[in-house]
Amino acid sequence: MKLTDVQEFFTSLQGLDPENIGSWPLPVKLCVYAIVFVVVLVAGYAFELKPMQDTVAEGVQKQASLLDDFEKKVFKAENLAVYQAQLKDMEDSFGALLRQLPADTEVPGLLEDIDHTGVGSGLEVQSIDLQGEVQKDFYAEQPINIRVQGDYHAMGAFVSGVSALPRIVTLHDFTITPITSNHFKDDGAPVLTMTILAKTYRYTEAADDNGKSKTTGGNGSSSK
Repeated sequence: MKLTDVQEFFTSLQGLDPENIGSWPLPVKLCVYAIVFVVVLVAGYAFELKPMQDTVAEGVQKQASLLDDFEKKVFKAENLAVYQAQLKDMEDSFGALLRQLPADTEVPGLLEDIDHTGVGSGLEVQSIDLQGEVQKDFYAEQPINIRVQGDYHAMGAFVSGVSALPRIVTLHDFTITPITSNHFKDDGAPVLTMTILAKTYRYTEAADDNGKSKTTGGNGSSSK
């Protein structure tokens, strides 16, 4: 297009009658139609198509999430019997562990078991002293100070015997010292003194489930 043609085009624009669009030159009409078409497309995309695309994308994402949840639930449903069997095994195992946690009334019996284990191992049980109960999150810890006298073999048998008791008892912080440098048993083994901290446990939430309040326990002692 020549420069004179461009000038004539813009000159013709100045003389256009907005109230008589039909009289406008064809090139001007085409330009106006093109501008209106582009504006309509942009407005349609911004106000109609874009929100619809966002809604569709959100729906697709939600559908994928629902399908994933559905697949997981179908898998669980297909394996429900296996899960129920595993749950029962866990409940049985947990119940068995709880039964190893003594109630308050069973602690004296536990002390007797420890005493019998010491005597049966060939030790002289000098003292078994209960300490103050220590409350934890869902269980109470009952420390027991034990003092025995004998040789190494008897002490090893005692520790093994306490670990084999039907109730859970853990052993901590033991010290072994000789009585005297020339104190021996008949078989020539040196006589030693061992102090050891034993701990047993009580499941406190079990008492709460039966409508009883939690107790902090008390001190008691048994000595020989």
